[in-house]
Amino acid sequence: MAEERKKRLAIIASKGTLDFAYPPLILVTTAISMDMEAGIFFTFYGLDIINKHKFNSLKVSPLANPAMPVSIPNIIGAIPGMTSMATMMMKSWMDKAHMATIPKLLDMAREGGVRLIGCQTTMNVMGIKREDLIDGVEIGGAATFLDYAMDADVSLFV
Repeated sequence: MAEERKKRLAIIASKGTLDFAYPPLILVTTAISMDMEAGIFFTFYGLDIINKHKFNSLKVSPLANPAMPVSIPNIIGAIPGMTSMATMMMKSWMDKAHMATIPKLLDMAREGGVRLIGCQTTMNVMGIKREDLIDGVEIGGAATFLDYAMDADVSLFV
């Protein structure tokens, strides 16, 4: 009897801010805890999530961010230091909720066998080198991701 294929999650991560780094990482770590396969294709600014020079210092922008729980007029959000304040607030909320940090979620994903794919085309455009990325990242283009996503049960764009 043929072995049943695991359900598969395929995500495209295209944004590199702290508030956009959590969703794909939470989803893939949850998927592997549910005995699913999971993969993330990091493209454009999403590459910051796996960039070893940036992943530990991702920020949240308060400027023109209508989802901020504290209503901040755009003029206030533009004041120097407000991005740092918004980032501190989010990190504090995550800490109080006992949420793992981005580096910890990345470690969990790698240890759980999540396929992390850095977009070769975007890396070329943005001058990002393989050595800029954390260990365990595979480099591939759109065809690499599409081949993986073709058999996905769930596909998401973040």
